[in-house]
Amino acid sequence: MENNVLRYDEQAIMRLRALYRQYGYTQYRMSRFEEYSLYSENKAFLASGDIVTFTSLGGKLMALRPDVTLSIVKNAKDDGTLKKLYYNENVYRPGGYEYKEQMQVGLECIGDIDIYSMSEVVLLAYRSLETLGGHTCIDISHMGYINCLLESVKLAPAQKKEILRRVSEKNVPGLNALSDEYGLDDDFRASITRIAALYGPYSETIDELRSLSAGEESDAALREIETIHSVLKQFEAHRGVNLDFSIVNDLSYYSGLIFQGYIEGVPTKVLSGGRYDKLLRKFGKRAGAVGFAVFLDLLERLDPPRNGAEVDVMLLYGGETSPEELAAAVNSLTESGQSVRVQRERPGGVKYKKLIEM
Repeated sequence: MENNVLRYDEQAIMRLRALYRQYGYTQYRMSRFEEYSLYSENKAFLASGDIVTFTSLGGKLMALRPDVTLSIVKNAKDDGTLKKLYYNENVYRPGGYEYKEQMQVGLECIGDIDIYSMSEVVLLAYRSLETLGGHTCIDISHMGYINCLLESVKLAPAQKKEILRRVSEKNVPGLNALSDEYGLDDDFRASITRIAALYGPYSETIDELRSLSAGEESDAALREIETIHSVLKQFEAHRGVNLDFSIVNDLSYYSGLIFQGYIEGVPTKVLSGGRYDKLLRKFGKRAGAVGFAVFLDLLERLDPPRNGAEVDVMLLYGGETSPEELAAAVNSLTESGQSVRVQRERPGGVKYKKLIEM
């Protein structure tokens, strides 16, 4: 009965919440409004800089929440305890030519983050994709590795940003052009173009990434990835995991592991996450943080078509039918487990074709 009533995304929310509770995460609830300054000061962290604003009754400029993580980080106590939180909340973002209310489910792990904490979050990201059904994959990158390579040459912040943009596009000709423009050496050019193009399972890519490592920071990044892969293997959750260092994020917020998840049938990522300690530093907090979000609005295309009618029985009645007779018929049908739509039959009203569809 539940599958006949709940949409695909509603069923997904219930399954994901059960998954996160199984691993000791507790639900976090929040207001749908925040002061606009929270988002205006951290626009680079947001998927889109467009924000819906309004003035509160007290005269403050407020915003409809475009992001959940910022709200959690703002309100999280920096008391040294490990906070394991999950949420299912609406966010408000531009979609096409208008703003849309979009449902997100995700989790955040905030506090003293160690390698197992990170591994568990990646595991839950993997399990989340499995829960949503179909063929899935999760692609992993690490900003520490990329940053180490960028720090090996002299670059201005704007130049770093432009190189990262072209890495994210896997734009090898563009990276070669920038290397010429910025006067970068051949070793850097060879490494950055190879890293941008590299993609594949852990076993097929890790050795080449080791050979391209530029220093201690990138070596440490690879050790983290190796340990995470080892933990995932213990849970038999390593298949469908790829390394893709063209996945990059803003260096002012992300310092470590980042990842994205995909499901067959959806042409874009449905899950995105990573470690974002630098965001907490902007709030004056010492804790570390790692988490991810699942974009449930993208799953609408996976909602299978309804088989058959919306209800089991269409009960038509005329003007002479007493309410008591009607109630008795409805009661008998619903007690037998059937769904019923009661519809008054009107001459010249709803056509029979429409009734059959209903």
